[in-house]
Amino acid sequence: MPRLAIAQLRPTKGDYGANLQKIGGVLAQVAKLEPPVDLVVFPEAATSGYFVEGGVRDVAVTAGTLFRDLTVEHEAAGAPPVDVAVGFYEVFQNHFYNSCLYASLGGKDAGVRHVHRKVFLPTYGVFDEERFVDRGREIRAFDTRWGRAAILICEDAWHSLSGTIAALQGAQLVIVPSASPARGTGMDEEGIRLPASVVRWERILRGIADEHGVWVAFASLVGFEGGKGFPGGSVVVSPAGEIVLRGPLFEEAVLTYDVDFEEITRARAEAPLLADLEVNLPHLIKDLGKGERGKGKRKARAVEFDPATNGTAPRSPLPAPKVHVVGRGVEEGDPLAIDTDLARRWLTSFLKDEVVRRRGFTKGIVGLSGGVDSSLTAFLAVEALGKENVIGVRMPYRTSSPESLDHALLVIQTLGIQAVTIDISAAVDGYLSQVEKNGDVDPTRRGNVMARERMIVLFDLSAQYKALPIGTSNKSERLLGYFTWHADDTPPVNPLGDLFKTQVRALARHVGVPEVILRKPPTPDLVPGQTTEGDFGVSYDKIDRILYYLIRGMKPAEVVARGFTPEEVAKVAGRLESTHWKRRLPTVAMMSQTAIGEFYLRPVDY
Repeated sequence: MPRLAIAQLRPTKGDYGANLQKIGGVLAQVAKLEPPVDLVVFPEAATSGYFVEGGVRDVAVTAGTLFRDLTVEHEAAGAPPVDVAVGFYEVFQNHFYNSCLYASLGGKDAGVRHVHRKVFLPTYGVFDEERFVDRGREIRAFDTRWGRAAILICEDAWHSLSGTIAALQGAQLVIVPSASPARGTGMDEEGIRLPASVVRWERILRGIADEHGVWVAFASLVGFEGGKGFPGGSVVVSPAGEIVLRGPLFEEAVLTYDVDFEEITRARAEAPLLADLEVNLPHLIKDLGKGERGKGKRKARAVEFDPATNGTAPRSPLPAPKVHVVGRGVEEGDPLAIDTDLARRWLTSFLKDEVVRRRGFTKGIVGLSGGVDSSLTAFLAVEALGKENVIGVRMPYRTSSPESLDHALLVIQTLGIQAVTIDISAAVDGYLSQVEKNGDVDPTRRGNVMARERMIVLFDLSAQYKALPIGTSNKSERLLGYFTWHADDTPPVNPLGDLFKTQVRALARHVGVPEVILRKPPTPDLVPGQTTEGDFGVSYDKIDRILYYLIRGMKPAEVVARGFTPEEVAKVAGRLESTHWKRRLPTVAMMSQTAIGEFYLRPVDY
């Protein structure tokens, strides 16, 4: 009965050495456990972080190099012999791969036992793997000190054929290292609200285990990379398809479980699906590929010898065709409903990662307008960083509403944070008086100057207090282009940027933003009497739903059919389509093969 440990870790982006030390720390921690652990499973890309883009060539190592470095860490930890499965970016025979090394550390039989190279590379949505790494070509079970295993890296497991191949080759344990960003919210079979991607993962993993009568160990990355959050939530699934152990969300953890292979025997006796498949598979696949048309047949590809597997011959002649995974489409019910407590935990974890761990600040600074967006941001920042590490800045102009100042002060007093008040009137009027007679300028220009002056103040105070500016713009404003370019959108981290205004309100009420702030009409407070919904001519309740449907690909006529007027949809669609430029960096003329952002690709947090 082997003892399994799963380490869901938060790697330091792009720092191979630091991540090796973290792995060594886990080995040292695991070495103290009784009874001893037989296998430690680490997530996908554990040695580098996942979204490294063009940085793959900087962090990729050979399997032999990783084994050598793991051996050094294992010896330094004084750990007994143990097997490890470690996700890493690999360079092998002049190619880069997203790989997982399985190795035995310590003992007379120490060595590399297997290297799995990810077969199915996601290149859609937020993923662009196929641009930076090559595809693996096989899925193969292999022998270990304690039994037989197979590895499927992340999306490999989304294709049912992969688990079937592993089980047919005798795998008792399917190891699934993953770096899958959390997306959406959903509910599992027990009624627990989780990120929707976690719910789907658990369904997939239970299916692999239940259909094939195998144990499944899923190791998930933790932390945020460029705003994309890896949720953790690692699991061990029994051969009966039951989740017997689940890791925490958004936290590093080491989980242990004693795996009983006798349960495989019982599960397969009760549901002999794998035995049925072994009998029928030759008949099912005999005509596979015969439908191809063309002049002649492909020549068989010679199998290359791979020293990383110690010369073990591949055992999987089965093809692995790509199967596209299709989403469910638009959800029924209120499409903007969110689980507010899960959202709170998600966003506070984001702020901890982005402000402290990724960027090395201990403090955050927030411009407080007295509105719901900046108030919510301050509440989240205090939970993430502590009230002693958050600075609230009020930046009134001479025409600003006194109510805005009062409500900002209410947030400051409620949270008990440090406050700074800077009147921007002299700076704004001093500039305008030089470019316009008597400073007489149209309200739009004046408002843009005010917004940009506030960012000058915020960033200057950031340097003074050594506090990272935290943004407050919501998704509705960003999609509508309702902000001043290089002003409201300037802070380097923004917890609210993927929440519609109505979702911001719901979350603000949940965390305790004062009701007087929640009830008042939203306003940029650049012109006396101005309101946001007055500028639009449409309420946020309607705007957010129209935006939701449009950005999911619906045509305006389809949105109108959901209960909106053609005029409302046309207004929102017009703003959405005419403001793409405001959501992008400046357009640069590309003249070389090293153009930044086109060929020279490094993520924002690399």
